[in-house]
This record gives sequence, structure tokens and C-alpha cells, in this order.
Amino acid sequence: MRIVPLHEARHLPLWRRPVSLLFVMSMAMPVAFATWSSLLNNFVIEVAGFDGADIGWLHTVREIPGFLAVAVIALLVLIREQVLGVVMLAMLGLATAVTAQFPSMGGILTITLLSSIGFHYYETVNQSLQLQWIDKAHAPQMLGWIAAAGSGATLVAYLLIVLTWERFGLSYSFVYWVSGGFTAAVALVCYLAYPQFEAPNPHVTTLVLRRRYWLYYALQLMSGARRQIFVVFAGFMMVERFGFEVHEVTALFLINLVANIVLAPLFGRLVGLRGERFALILEYVGLILVFLAYGGVYLFGWGVVLAAGLYVVDHIFFALALALKTYFQKIADPGDFAPTAAVAFTINHIAAVVLPALLGYLWLTSPAAVFLIAAGLAGISLALALMIPRHPAPGHETIFSAALPAPAE
Repeated sequence: MRIVPLHEARHLPLWRRPVSLLFVMSMAMPVAFATWSSLLNNFVIEVAGFDGADIGWLHTVREIPGFLAVAVIALLVLIREQVLGVVMLAMLGLATAVTAQFPSMGGILTITLLSSIGFHYYETVNQSLQLQWIDKAHAPQMLGWIAAAGSGATLVAYLLIVLTWERFGLSYSFVYWVSGGFTAAVALVCYLAYPQFEAPNPHVTTLVLRRRYWLYYALQLMSGARRQIFVVFAGFMMVERFGFEVHEVTALFLINLVANIVLAPLFGRLVGLRGERFALILEYVGLILVFLAYGGVYLFGWGVVLAAGLYVVDHIFFALALALKTYFQKIADPGDFAPTAAVAFTINHIAAVVLPALLGYLWLTSPAAVFLIAAGLAGISLALALMIPRHPAPGHETIFSAALPAPAE
């Protein structure tokens, strides 16, 4: 494998540069993951007969690898970060491809665990590579464009499902094989076609927990708890309560994607102009209102149109989460990017491992209470976001550290 220092990569053809690789991987990953997600609720209800408690346990199992993302630090001692990312991308694709071959509770949980290892370890590495390979001045807008590219690739997959699922009588097996196989094939191309890029700052290959990153850790914890409720129960509600079929659920995903393609670059520009504090406050205020309205769907019998609209708006607000990445990029030492990304993923998934199973049982008696809890978590996130300074920097990580000297750790 040819190793190219990052500062020399600009001499390569445009398609072989580091940012191009980030775009390719970011377009390949959601083809498998998002297709798996769009079919999941219908698959487990129609084929495996899942109820709310079962889906809660499935997502708890799915989040275990995220909780164990700190293992990436140990793997980086043995394997280059870029190679690890590509291998995990291939693992995600292969596990997705065989999902429908194991239509039992045990089989679904096992395959979900394997695909989740690929997804979470890839995401951990990918986040680190983005922070290393994109300079701070261009990071907000470039991350927005990368997110839009991923949404664009998934848009094609969703369009194909919506247009062909009923017309050609597609099966779960066929769609999973095609989407997962595509992601695995792109991972192989990424391994063979690109050199290994060498960042100027060596990684710290030990566990990194720094006191001055405490606000970032707290925001990650609340983000994981809040997002998990949406991922597990919002889509499940559309199938269980309103009887959405595969192509109808996918149509909702399709609307979300179009919105992300259009808005992600604009959100990146918004973060660049107004700062991370403003963007995160906007996100959390919006999510509080959305989750309260979700509760109203069950408490007051509000209809399917509102529920579908909330699902789209909810997803749009989550796109502002790129501000959390750029906040950390501004306050962190470059050598901390990889180990802290792993630690952050673990922190992000502490609640994600616990909440789905517990709230799955609550869902059986009071779905509205699940969404009211999510609104409370978004409120805590809002309180934390108010502590972010307008211009975060090392030594100025929170509004409380403005008058203090930069801490030693």
C-alpha cells in the first residue's frame, strides 16, 4: 500500500484525494444501513411477529457495539485507521446482505449485532478521518456537503424501493442482498483504488478522557438517548399504529433525504456563520416541540398526516448535529481526534443500550409517555447547549472557562 502524507495529497487526481474518499464512503454506507432501516419495521412485524418489547430488545442489541466503540482504540494499534474504516464498511454491507436469511428472533438479533459492529466502528473511524482530513475553516460546509452526498446516494436506493417494491413484487431477501452487496463492493474499491493517507498529527492510542471536554461528553450522552427514542419508536409507530407498508415507510425516508440533500449544505453554512451554539439551540428547541407533538398523536388521537409530517421535521432537526462535530474540532488537540471519537461513541451509546429495552415495555402501556421522556431529554440538551461559547477554542470550551487559564488536561 502506498502511503501519502496528507499535505502531498493535493497532487493526486481529484478523485483519489482524501476528501473524495470521504465522499465515496459516505455515499456507500447509507445504501446498506438506510435500506436495512427502511425495511426493518415491516420485516420484523410481518415475518418475525415483533411487538414493541421485541423491537426494543433488537435496538438494545444493535447499540451494544456503539457502547463498545472504545475497542477501536485497541484496534488502531494493530491496523491503520483508514483500513479499519474500509473493513468495517465491508462488514456492514455483508451482514446487511444476509439479513433476510435469518427470519427468527435469534437470527435477526445475531445479524443485527454483526451489522452494527460494522456500522458503529466505521462511523467512529469516519468521524475521526473527517476531522483530520478537513481543515477547520472549511469543516462546517464540507461536512454539510458530505452529508448531502450520502443522502443523495440513499435517495437513489429509496426511489428504487418505492417504484419497484409493489410493481415487481420484490422480496426482503432480494433488496437486502442488492443493497448490502453494493456497499461491500464499494468498500473493496476504496481499499484497492486509494493510497493510505498519513495525517501530520500522530494518534494517541490510549484511552483519552479530558476534563476540558466534559461538555462535549455530556452533549454526546444526551444526543444518544434522545436520538435512540426517535430511531426505535418513531418509525415503529408509523407501521404499528397507522399500518404503513414498506413503500410508504420508504417514501417518508425519501422525503427526509430530499430535505437533507437541500438543507445539509445550508446547515453547514449556518454553523459557519452563526456558530455551533446557535445551531444546537435551534435543533433542541425544535426537537422538544416535535416530541411533545408526537405525544399528542397518542393522547389526543391526532392523525396520520401530522404524524408523518412530524417524522420528516424530526429528521431535519437531527441534521444540525454536525455542529457537535465542529464544536469538538475547535476545542480538541488533533492527536485526540481518533481516541476521543471512540470514547464519544461509547458515551453516546450508554443510554442507547439501556433505553430501547426499558422503553419498549413502557411502549406497551403508554406510547405517549415514551415521547414525553424524549422531550425532557431534549430539554436537558438545550440547557447544555447554552453553555457553549460563541467562539469555542482550546481553553475556552464552555462559557464558564472564559476567565480561567487553559487546563492542563
